[in-house]
Amino acid sequence: MNIKLLKLLSQNARYDLSDLAVMAGLTEDEAKKEIAEMEKEGLIRGYKAVIDWERLDSAKVSALIELKVTPQSDFGFEALAEKIAKYGEVESVYLMSGGFDFCVMVKGKTFQEVAMFVAKKLAPMSGVVSTATHFVLRRYKELDVVLCEGTGDDRGRMSL
Repeated sequence: MNIKLLKLLSQNARYDLSDLAVMAGLTEDEAKKEIAEMEKEGLIRGYKAVIDWERLDSAKVSALIELKVTPQSDFGFEALAEKIAKYGEVESVYLMSGGFDFCVMVKGKTFQEVAMFVAKKLAPMSGVVSTATHFVLRRYKELDVVLCEGTGDDRGRMSL
């Protein structure tokens, strides 16, 4: 496994194979073979563009949902996490330490759509004790990509 190659791909998955090889100190054939092997082993799970949805008229609403749950005997948190991850509205599911058990990132077309997903699908799930929904108002950086370059603070200045 070539860590340098992985770091390069995580920075920009659209690098040309010949450029990747040079930057990683490999031949093109070596780079191609290593990438294919890492994909086969499941180390590389996919390639995805980071979209600045706020720049579109059809912007999406995102929310971070805190879930407190009761782990299932013999399965712990795994079975519930797998069930939650299957919903199309769910972008990410993380097991957390601290005040809640799962952090679930959800997307929808409207605030109401996200709220109804939480109320009708997440909250009633067996094992879910409580939820807390936090809507994302603005994204500044996502997956190591800065989204707000060149934008100022639009709240205005206050003088005392």
